[in-house]
Amino acid sequence: MAWIYLLLAGVFEVAWAIGLKSTQGFTRLWPSVYVLAMGTASVILLAQATKQLPIGTAYAVWTGIGAVGTAALGMLMFGESRNAARLACIVLIIAGVIGLRMVSGN
Repeated sequence: MAWIYLLLAGVFEVAWAIGLKSTQGFTRLWPSVYVLAMGTASVILLAQATKQLPIGTAYAVWTGIGAVGTAALGMLMFGESRNAARLACIVLIIAGVIGLRMVSGN
């Protein structure tokens, strides 16, 4: 169950990070409320996952999911760069997350 919590925490991490753009520096109320709610949900789920997973593994996987998901959606939604170097770095993050999952023992 811890890995499910962690996956969901990562999804909420992506949700708040993508929402940041629409807050316009937290000057717009409802987008700001959305970002704060998604961030809170993400941290609560991360905390649940860390009850069973090592903090180093959980945090690294959480930030990896957030980084890859946010970068991918940035490319799809906002037309951000898709150059080979950027894509290669995203692949490295994914490899790191998979590696941590494989060696975590949980």
